Order: sequence, then C-alpha cells, then structure tokens
Amino acid sequence: MTIRPEIAHHLDLHPEVAAALDAGRPVVALESTIISHGMPYPQNVEMANGVENVVRENGATPATIAVLGGRLKVGLTPDELELLATDKAVQKISTRDLPVTVALGGHGATTVASTMRIASLAGIRVFATGGTGGVHRGAGQTMDISADLTELARTDVCVVSAGVKSILDIGLTLEVLETQGVPAITLGSGEFPAFYSRSSGFASPLSVTTEAEAARVLHAKWTLGLSGGVLLANPIPAEAEIPAAEITPHIEQALKDMDALGLTGKETTPYLLGRLVQITEGRSLAANIALVRHNAAVAARVAEAFAQLATAPA
Repeated sequence: MTIRPEIAHHLDLHPEVAAALDAGRPVVALESTIISHGMPYPQNVEMANGVENVVRENGATPATIAVLGGRLKVGLTPDELELLATDKAVQKISTRDLPVTVALGGHGATTVASTMRIASLAGIRVFATGGTGGVHRGAGQTMDISADLTELARTDVCVVSAGVKSILDIGLTLEVLETQGVPAITLGSGEFPAFYSRSSGFASPLSVTTEAEAARVLHAKWTLGLSGGVLLANPIPAEAEIPAAEITPHIEQALKDMDALGLTGKETTPYLLGRLVQITEGRSLAANIALVRHNAAVAARVAEAFAQLATAPA
C-alpha cells in the first residue's frame, strides 16, 4: 500500500506489519492505553504479548499502536512494549492530543479513538480492544462523551470490542451511535453485551452470526462509499463473564468512590477499572484479560476474511 509522504514522515511501521500490509495480508491493530493505564504491571505486559500471539494464531499480524518520542508507532518492539508498561510518564492520549504529542516528541498510549486514527493512516481496517468508550453516566450534566464515538463516525475502521464499558450509559451510547450512522453489530447474539457481562438489557441494533458475515458487512459498507467505522460487539466468553447482577453493585460503589475524589475527564476510566479490580479482588481483571484475548481472536478472523474480499477480483 502507498502512504502519503506527509504521513509517512511521522509513521514508523514495524517490519512485520509493513510486510503484511504490502502483501495484502490481514493485520489487526491493538491499542496501548490498556497496557499503560488499564492494567497493573506485570499483567499488562503478559496480556499484551498474549494478545499479539492470539492474533498470530488466528491468521493475522498484530500491530500494537502507540506514540513514542513523537513518532506514530504501528507495531512495537519488546523494549517499546516494556516502556509503555512501566514508564509513568506515558500519557493517555486521544485524537485531539496527537498533534501536541507528535510535535513535542512525547510518549503517548493510544485510546480507541487515537488508535483508530493511526490505524487508518497506516491502512489497517480492523482493530481489537477491550471495551469501547461512550456516554458516561450523568452526561446530561457533565457532557462527558467519549471521543471514541466521534472517531467511529468518521474513520473507516472496524472496532471489535466486548461492547461499551459497563461503567457507562449503554442505552445513551447506542442512541449516539445511531445518530452518527455507526453500525453497532453484535456477533452471535441479539442482545448488546456489557463488557464484563454478556447481557446489558439492551437489544442489539444489528447482528451477524459469523466473522465472515461481519467481513462482508465491512466490505459492503466501504465499497458503497459509506464512510466511518463499524462497532462489532463480541460478548465475553460465558465462562469468564461476571453477570450484570453481580458487577452492577460494584460499579455503583466505584462510581461513588470516584465522585468522592472529584475525578473527571480522562482520569475516570482508568480509576474505575482499577477500583473494580480492588473491589472484586482481581476477578474483573481476569474477565478483562479473557475478553481482550477473545476479541483479538475474532478480529483476526474478521481481518482475514476481509482481506480475501478486498483482494478478490472485481
């Protein structure tokens, strides 16, 4: 593939990723905020390496994305991964932060939104994450709505996640996605999942039964000239889930604790996820790792099926 010179000037493709893209082989983007701000060390490094291996085992090339020294990194070395996992100076950055981080030569762990944007610049169409951001509870007063939703509306990348994070207002998030014209599709279920839980209480706007069907949806959308992303919600494996009835009281406690500390903005999600690990005595962390690995496997199979469609004769 050809990357515009002005973009290539800022972009570092790992050789494995570059070779796969040049050959038209499937590549799956992976975010880095989950490494630097989503899990404790050393579980974060173990998770990151494990997820990359899951992508490879399912037929695709992994491309973990971050900004290091102001460079847009698509695919990381072991040393770069270790830096992300241990350096407290690494900032959590969304799309709005990219120009400042690049211009000032900073380190940034990418959110769903900024990972989508960098993946798109590199020509990657499928991205696996844990949970997508959305409308925060109480957004009527705070206006706290994740940039992930805006990015989904304008960037041609499929995000495979276990739904939106269950700390959010799932109903309002689905409404915003509908308004923005983003297909919110659940794989193998008519109900939209809720991150730690397979059930959210909300019907899924759309559904597919296989990864091949999901790939056909992506191909149809973009060949029709319908710009923007797709949210493919992949329910957490049944053996790893924390049912909604169990996790909801813990989420409510974590929200109360956060409010007491006066935390707002981009500090909220890392705090809430970390507090849930404490409250659940590690059970939420185990669920998070399981769902990320599951999403990576699904994303790899979607990417492989999409690559076959994209390279097929017209």
